[in-house]
Amino acid sequence: MRTAVFRPVNIRPNQVHLRFIVEMDIKHKYEAVIGLEVHAQLATESKLFCGDSVAFGAAPNTHVSPITLGHPGTLPKTNRKAVEYAIKIGLACHCEIERYNYFARKNYFYPDLPKGYQVSQHTTPICKGGYVTIKTEQGQRDILLNRIHMEEDAGKSIHDMDEAYTCVDYNRAGTALVEIVTDPVMHTADEAYQYITELRRLVRWTGICDGNMEEGSLRCDANVSIRLKGETKLGTKVEVKNLNSMRNVKKAIEYEIDRMIGIVEVGGTITQQTRSFDASNDTTFAIRDKEEANDYRYFAEPDLAPFLITDDFIQSVENALPTLPQALMQKFQQQLGLTEYDAAQLCLEKSIADYFEAVIVLTDNYKAAANWINGPVKQYLNAQKLTLEELTLTPGQLAELIKLTDDGKVNFSVASSKLMPLLIQDSTKTALGLATELNLLQVSDNGELAAWVNEVIAKMPDKVAEYKKGKKGLLGLFVGEVKKASKGKADPKVVTALLEQKLNS
Repeated sequence: MRTAVFRPVNIRPNQVHLRFIVEMDIKHKYEAVIGLEVHAQLATESKLFCGDSVAFGAAPNTHVSPITLGHPGTLPKTNRKAVEYAIKIGLACHCEIERYNYFARKNYFYPDLPKGYQVSQHTTPICKGGYVTIKTEQGQRDILLNRIHMEEDAGKSIHDMDEAYTCVDYNRAGTALVEIVTDPVMHTADEAYQYITELRRLVRWTGICDGNMEEGSLRCDANVSIRLKGETKLGTKVEVKNLNSMRNVKKAIEYEIDRMIGIVEVGGTITQQTRSFDASNDTTFAIRDKEEANDYRYFAEPDLAPFLITDDFIQSVENALPTLPQALMQKFQQQLGLTEYDAAQLCLEKSIADYFEAVIVLTDNYKAAANWINGPVKQYLNAQKLTLEELTLTPGQLAELIKLTDDGKVNFSVASSKLMPLLIQDSTKTALGLATELNLLQVSDNGELAAWVNEVIAKMPDKVAEYKKGKKGLLGLFVGEVKKASKGKADPKVVTALLEQKLNS
């Protein structure tokens, strides 16, 4: 039996990508060990050590100053808001906050950092330990964190703009980051995917980062190794750099696990490398071999004073934290009686949860509010490619739609397909006013309904005969015909009762 197959999937000049197909019985012999390093760009208005703007999309080298460019004699100053944001995500991840902090110089050549070194935290990360809770098919578990520390970002090297030169854009240089580092505790690509999904939700929920992986404000490096199941010693690892989507994180790890098992199974040796991901064919390729350790020659940054974080400051940050998604899901289930699914869907994004909470101030039909938001509202937003922040349907208008359907004045289909789009187009309208204006209010008067019921029964004597012989499923057909005859205004509950009474007599 073959243990592994190597198949070329893409050939470039001087480079061949191989797809490793590992048979499942062989794959089960091994355990992957995965750790992730995630860089989150903090949502500050200015950089970590100066007042330069961090707005995305500006012309190259326009958000720079003498401090960003590392001019001699310039002095940096720590951004207080960046420190606050770092504490905020640390508290959300159950970390211990380090009171005494200082920055260090990391002496490593960055062609796109003008100073020639990076200012980071080394000995004293601002957040220690902690965890992020994820849910997989195997159940719920906590992914342990090693640390969260602050550092400045590098600029951007652009290799395809000029045939002869590499161009450098310093706009991003000095942008405030936190690096969130897990322990090597994940064992599948799915766990890594769930972790990065939950972490992205947390940074967006707390407002410290917009989580936009495509724009580079959230970037992930994956450290992957394999070992035989039962072993405790870590295998040789590779690092896959700068994964810019959750899909790419999962695909890159899946490929690396198969690649490593394939190498070991044919007697090869895994080389410690830094690799990159090719999204065109879901493979990774080597950038450079990596030594076991790098001597970055850290030393305390002499131009920045150490800073002490007080208990009062930490408490003020904690007091400003919103209720986090896990706690809010429990609240929705335990206090409002929602299902786990409904609660989870409402807490996918903070804007959705906030909108739901604004609606239920105006209605006590919590289940209907959840159904409306998870159903017609999200469907409309997806179809129109809008965010909830761009929705013009107010919580009050949605609460009124719920009341109209609860009172039987309009049915759900009419309310969601006709009234809701019209209310979105004109936020000054009311649901009841529109329903009245468009003659959409349901008729519950037995006399008027009985006339429509009699009309339908008289038109369909053959179906009536079949119903009386036992084909009770035809009741839905009769209800539909009455609905057509009334142009959607007949109350289906009353119609159903009237039809059963007449057809069974």
